[in-house]
Amino acid sequence: MNWRLIPLLEAPGVTQMAIDKWLLEQHLLGNSPATLRFYTWAPPAISLGYHQHKYPEHWENIIWKGQKLDLVKRPTGGRAVLHQGDLTYAVVTSGLYGSRMQAYQKICEFLIAGWKQLGVDLHYGTAGRGYIHNPNCFGTATSADLVTSYGYKLIGSAQLRKGDAILQHGAIRLQPDAELFSQVFGEEFPPDAHLSLNFDIETTIKTLVSAASNCFNIQFDVQPLTNNEINPPL
Repeated sequence: MNWRLIPLLEAPGVTQMAIDKWLLEQHLLGNSPATLRFYTWAPPAISLGYHQHKYPEHWENIIWKGQKLDLVKRPTGGRAVLHQGDLTYAVVTSGLYGSRMQAYQKICEFLIAGWKQLGVDLHYGTAGRGYIHNPNCFGTATSADLVTSYGYKLIGSAQLRKGDAILQHGAIRLQPDAELFSQVFGEEFPPDAHLSLNFDIETTIKTLVSAASNCFNIQFDVQPLTNNEINPPL
């Protein structure tokens, strides 16, 4: 089976979310193959879960390195994520049967395998439904999230299912700024277990793409986004 691999794209959060939603809809219609892509947010942003309607007022006016942080709504659920120094992955696919958690774990196979190649063992979080009371996605780790052996939440994922099609995307914290994190969430950044996770984006993507190919038994066709896909109709 061949999947589409979209090269790394840096763009505003509202653009990235529109692209993910568009790819899901086109896959559901049979117009687009299963897809893996990686992207970064420019300017940095706070993304809110689809059902997250309450958040601190000061989030609307945070300035970091001369730029105002964007505030963006995701099409997926979950809590707020600070997108700075992170790499986001997105998988659009179909044919994954079973529960929502089984779909999470099937897709997360490539993340676990790839990071193992990079020397980092990941396991699923254990937090229960209490996470909904924490506005910070990375403040708790549920069974949909991946945590290091030190308890550091490296990857937080969220999912949207439409019919047989699934969009799963998630933030991988590579080089987070502790000061900005504290400014946004009003709490200290987790203990410095993350300092050993200072991997560059190119190495991380290359390793994760290879792991996805092996885990899903697929080959990738590299296809950059077209202009219409970067600016999909609303």
